[in-house]
Amino acid sequence: MTIGFKVQRRETKVSAEIAKKFEALPVANVSDSMSRMTAAGSRLRPFHDATGTMAGPALTVKSRPGDNLMFHKALDMAEAGDVIVVDAGGELTNAIMGEIMVYIAREKKVAGIVINGAIRDVQEIRESGVPVFASGVTHRGPYKDGPGEVNVPIAIDGMVINPGDLILGDGDGLLCVPADQAEAVLAATQAKQNAEQRDIAAIRSGTIDRSWVDETLKARGCEFIE
Repeated sequence: MTIGFKVQRRETKVSAEIAKKFEALPVANVSDSMSRMTAAGSRLRPFHDATGTMAGPALTVKSRPGDNLMFHKALDMAEAGDVIVVDAGGELTNAIMGEIMVYIAREKKVAGIVINGAIRDVQEIRESGVPVFASGVTHRGPYKDGPGEVNVPIAIDGMVINPGDLILGDGDGLLCVPADQAEAVLAATQAKQNAEQRDIAAIRSGTIDRSWVDETLKARGCEFIE
């Protein structure tokens, strides 16, 4: 087996049906339903008009910083609905993608692209309509020499992503939901979403119960001085 320079197929991936249901849910609520213990770091920001939630199974890429050869291979392998996630080490010297690759992604109907690294042609990317998250921007282009790997486990700021896991993204950032936990997380998030809608309705009607604030302060030993 070649270490560090290989392409392999995904064995499993989260279903399109499950991914579709997450599109209506804010990433923040999904994160809360996962005990707020999973995050890809605040540097990865949307470079598209972030409306709704990007959701789809991960097609993972681990590339040498500044090199996009394996990203090109992943783009050729991508299926409609995939989110291509590229760990390029967070290096911002060279862009990993620009307008050509985003137009290919759009034609292949990928659900989105995540680059732990830099991009360029930002205006064209924004106009493409493809959800793109990246760590930064530079005009300097990439190399195409390798090495790298496709469909291997990667980690971005401590968030582990396996091929086929569910990748979510909106204006608040990115989140990975392990494929085998997606249904349970979906149910928990829908319940939280429903509870928040009830709270919002109570706020609007003037019936919201805020007694929990003082109760929590007293339970924590807070001193009240009149």
